[in-house]
Amino acid sequence: MKTIYLDLSMGAAGDMLCAALYELLGSSEEKASYVTVMNALGLDGVEVTPEKVIKLGVTGTHMTVKVDGVSEGAHHDHHDHSDDHHGHDHHEHHHSSLKDIEAIVAAMPVSDKVKKDVMSIYTLLAKAESAAHGVPVTDIHFHEVGTKDAIADITGVCVLMEKLAPDKVIASPVHVGSGHVRCAHGVLPVPAPATANILKDVPIYGGRIQGELCTPTGAACLKYFVNAFADMPVMRVAKTGYGMGAKDFEQVNCVRAMLGLSDEKSKDVIELSCNLDDMTPEKISFCMERLFEAGALDVYTIPIVMKKSRLGTMLCVMCTPEQREDIIRLIFKYTTTIGVRENVSHRYTMKRSIGKVNTQYGEMRVKRSEGFGEERVKYEYEDLARVARNIKESIDKVEKNL
Repeated sequence: MKTIYLDLSMGAAGDMLCAALYELLGSSEEKASYVTVMNALGLDGVEVTPEKVIKLGVTGTHMTVKVDGVSEGAHHDHHDHSDDHHGHDHHEHHHSSLKDIEAIVAAMPVSDKVKKDVMSIYTLLAKAESAAHGVPVTDIHFHEVGTKDAIADITGVCVLMEKLAPDKVIASPVHVGSGHVRCAHGVLPVPAPATANILKDVPIYGGRIQGELCTPTGAACLKYFVNAFADMPVMRVAKTGYGMGAKDFEQVNCVRAMLGLSDEKSKDVIELSCNLDDMTPEKISFCMERLFEAGALDVYTIPIVMKKSRLGTMLCVMCTPEQREDIIRLIFKYTTTIGVRENVSHRYTMKRSIGKVNTQYGEMRVKRSEGFGEERVKYEYEDLARVARNIKESIDKVEKNL
């Protein structure tokens, strides 16, 4: 599985994500092709230039976006949040609505997929601004200079994601910074309200670094493309890219992107459990059947000794995060418990498939499991049992003859 992992220990801005993904491109021809595409988007006065920079001994790329010959990158990255899509006072009379943005994007010489991705990210931004400032989405306007800068950044991320075509994008929790940021609306806490809205349900944290480390544009790109925010998965890394920010901090100011192969699947699972001491085995069995019917990944029981030396049963249910609410309701419905515990675990699974093979006993199903350097083949139990019943032999004897 082709996987991109993003290290967001210094947050993210659109230009930093562009630069990090740009470094993952395979050849100098691919990189040159990307720059050509970006400078042919039809954005008046916009020029995109990748520049090699070194910060604290680490070499990376800074993606400079100039609008009418003026570099916006120095302001745009880890900057006043207003610069993402509001602007400087002397340009305040030029604004674009979401419909205006759509017209600009529709005219760009990029694929329909890229256009759809760009508009989806812009819609995330508009909805976040709408919620933050209490105005309808149709009333949200983006500043002209900031808009060109942001369109370039967002389109760049979308073009690079299309070129790299990962099967999965995983990112670390997002470092958002701390303190306050000055924007068009005044002085706001970090993360700015729009960024906080976009990063709802995303693991974020602050720290000692003062300033806005994650911009609304960066947050929207992450929310749209990242499949999971988690620890780095088991993967064979082929390339690493460093997307540098404009400012300097005590820590290297960059987004680090890693591209590699991950054959194994890592996924968060929810473990729900409760202790039961007043249910019969039949009723527990009935509950387990209902939980499996509801799609639980696994249901099992453990004999336990409870207070006052009472014998009891621990009911354990594994499910996906999306199933959590439904499974909890079923546990309360079919058991006598008055409390359910929850633990989140990382589950690593081998890639599994079922095939068919011809044997002396006829066609039989075979389960194959691959991953973590191992490969296993196993005959389907039901097929083994059917043959054993037919020839009146043990399952062991059937397996030896296969």
